[in-house]
Amino acid sequence: MSTQPVVAAVDGSQDSLRALEWALDAARRREALLRVVHVRQYPHWTKAEVLDAGSPDLGADPVIDQARGRLATETVLPAVEYLTLEGAPGALLPEVGETAGLLVLGSRGRGGFASLLLGSNSLAAARDAECPVVVVPRPAQDAEDERVAGAGRPVVVGVNADSPDDATLGFAFAEAALRGARLRIVAAYPWPLQTWMLPGEMPSPDIDQDAVEHETRILAEGFLAPHRGRHAEVVSELEVLPGDAAGHLVEASKNAELVVVGRHRRRLLAPARMMGSVTQAVLLHAVSPVAVIPPSPAEA
Repeated sequence: MSTQPVVAAVDGSQDSLRALEWALDAARRREALLRVVHVRQYPHWTKAEVLDAGSPDLGADPVIDQARGRLATETVLPAVEYLTLEGAPGALLPEVGETAGLLVLGSRGRGGFASLLLGSNSLAAARDAECPVVVVPRPAQDAEDERVAGAGRPVVVGVNADSPDDATLGFAFAEAALRGARLRIVAAYPWPLQTWMLPGEMPSPDIDQDAVEHETRILAEGFLAPHRGRHAEVVSELEVLPGDAAGHLVEASKNAELVVVGRHRRRLLAPARMMGSVTQAVLLHAVSPVAVIPPSPAEA
């Protein structure tokens, strides 16, 4: 496991304090430095500038002071450092991730519209950061009813049998090992299948759903084998389910410690960074924290 810093992005909101709590736990588990970062938003700045919070010319940063006060109540702390940056958070937070092992944010910060389920800064970080990004959701009023009670919640990961992502699976297995948790692996296949025919074309023979499920399971088990070999201590279970992958992962989040999804691979006709529809849907609707994993350099 990487010993690069765990970064908690804070802005004074309750969402960011929940992210700070999550990041603190992650840093402890990894025995890593916890880096607490506040980006003071001034649109005319175009690049990051690290500010010394002790400088009298810059003045105090109440957001960093709030984070210091919160962490001061902890009896056991990893090494902690505090940084204040000036600029646009959506641009600077992904840059911070270049030297981090993990970047943790709340699903929404202080800005934006109250009706938004996911803030623009969290979306930008999940889409653009070079490191894994964990988005900690805002609990709904009925969160206690929505989340299934009980200890021993698993880590959940989605696997695409047609295009598996080793970086995503590797993170999920490693995170389950760190937490001593079960790993629930969800492989969804489209059903019912939609067949498009040209005029005059003969329909294809009926496709057996059991055969599609069996083939999906065989493919997924093959992709999982090397990860299971590297993490023999992790109890993992594969579920092969028909229908919408995003829906299955959102439902699984109600009883999960963490849901892990891959971001997206770059494609020839879409070279810019992007997120797939499944990842976006899970970020918007999951009850548990969501980890978005960038593709490994060989896959990007």
